[in-house]
Amino acid sequence: MNKKGLLLVLSGPSGVGKGTVAASLLDKHNDICFSVSATTRQIRPGEQEGVSYFYKSVEEFNSMIANNEFLEYMCVFGKNYYGTPRAYVENKLNQGMNVLLDIDVQGAMSVKANYPEAVMVFIAPPSLSVLRSRLVGRATETPEAVERRLAECKTELAYIPKYDYVVVNDDLNAAVEAIECILSSAKCASNRNNDLLQQLMNEEIEEMKPEVLS
Repeated sequence: MNKKGLLLVLSGPSGVGKGTVAASLLDKHNDICFSVSATTRQIRPGEQEGVSYFYKSVEEFNSMIANNEFLEYMCVFGKNYYGTPRAYVENKLNQGMNVLLDIDVQGAMSVKANYPEAVMVFIAPPSLSVLRSRLVGRATETPEAVERRLAECKTELAYIPKYDYVVVNDDLNAAVEAIECILSSAKCASNRNNDLLQQLMNEEIEEMKPEVLS
């Protein structure tokens, strides 16, 4: 029987590189998979049901909310809903896969409330000046948008005490290695090995027989 996998939640401010960290973990480990979200937006060319997203009508999504079928969900720009289906995650975990969620702090707090066993990791920048340089270097946002991102970062950093671990992404390989160590440590936690405890406690010990001397 496969040992149950871990739900790994990664959060961090925009520009910190958590997407790159997640991609590296997925590339290096075939026992880690990315969670597939449900959405109410229309499927786009090249996307696949159950691979890109689980595509739901608004009525179906609302029914899932009412039945507590999401670990977290949100409405983006008042238009489309996105959520993490509990059943998909639990199915993968029961297969022995580690499931990775790259999610913002609000969503992460919902996951923590609905699945307390989740391993919560906050990816932090080495400094705000470095984060500013990364945001500017992307050349995808206006100076005003960059300053807004930095202000949002301050709010997100306040959530760090609610996470199990914080990893500074100063060097990609070092950050990935740190998360690998976190996963290894989490798998050895006593509360994740109750099956081993029960096995040892219930094991019958054969009585030692005295050796027969010839």
